[in-house]
Amino acid sequence: MFDDTDLPPLLEGAPATTGFRKLRKRIIREVRSALEAYGMVEPGARWLVCLSGGKDSYTLLAALIELQWRGLLPVELLACNLDQGQPGFPATVLPEFLTRVRIPHRIEYRDTYSIVTDRIPQGRTYCALCSRLRRGHLYRIAREEGCSAVVLGHHRDDILETFFMNLFHGGRLATMPPKLINEEGDLFVLRPLAFVAEADCAAFARAMGYPVIPCDLCGSQDGLQRMQVKAMLDEWERCSPGRRQVMFRALMNVRPGHLADPQLFDFAGLARRRGR
Repeated sequence: MFDDTDLPPLLEGAPATTGFRKLRKRIIREVRSALEAYGMVEPGARWLVCLSGGKDSYTLLAALIELQWRGLLPVELLACNLDQGQPGFPATVLPEFLTRVRIPHRIEYRDTYSIVTDRIPQGRTYCALCSRLRRGHLYRIAREEGCSAVVLGHHRDDILETFFMNLFHGGRLATMPPKLINEEGDLFVLRPLAFVAEADCAAFARAMGYPVIPCDLCGSQDGLQRMQVKAMLDEWERCSPGRRQVMFRALMNVRPGHLADPQLFDFAGLARRRGR
């Protein structure tokens, strides 16, 4: 499968080391597994692949491009970056990179940063409102470009962190699903990196030398509850290597009758057998 002749420009220069080849093969295998497990692929569809410039979105794009190149992903890909007007954002990095590696793309500028800073009191996190505004623009762009899906770079660790955020602070068992339909019902939201570890994304992007843009430009990251959850999971993983993967498997092995939600399982309707 990994004949590297005539690679797409995005994948050229891949290290020839055994360790990197194993990493790349693992990422491709896990992305394929997620695509198949959640029925993400509609042959002939057009996907809007959201590229922030972070390590995760570069890994996502590279994996999808490789699967497409190998004839294993029969969809059209359009990379998209939404420049939200954050101070210090290097606006030329992504368009120059995508042009150089010959990836079809759209760059959109919308100053949502000013809207967020105007509405959110100083000292509060911008993330929730920023995310909602960003998602709205991405949905609009997807419709304008004739795309049926918005494809995001959330990985396994993001999904686990969101689960614990909801558990500790939201009082519910929920996370970011690998596949969903937006509220309007006209677009899929897909997360093909659902089975991929964050550490693998970081190692891949670093080895490929992609021009990673830092994710803390807005200055609203320190002290987030998510960072506390991440630190907790890091400590668990340090003490018990492999625990993240075990916890993720639990999200795929739900037993409603062993929880406590009467809307999800008919506890009231349970009946014992009589006469014995």
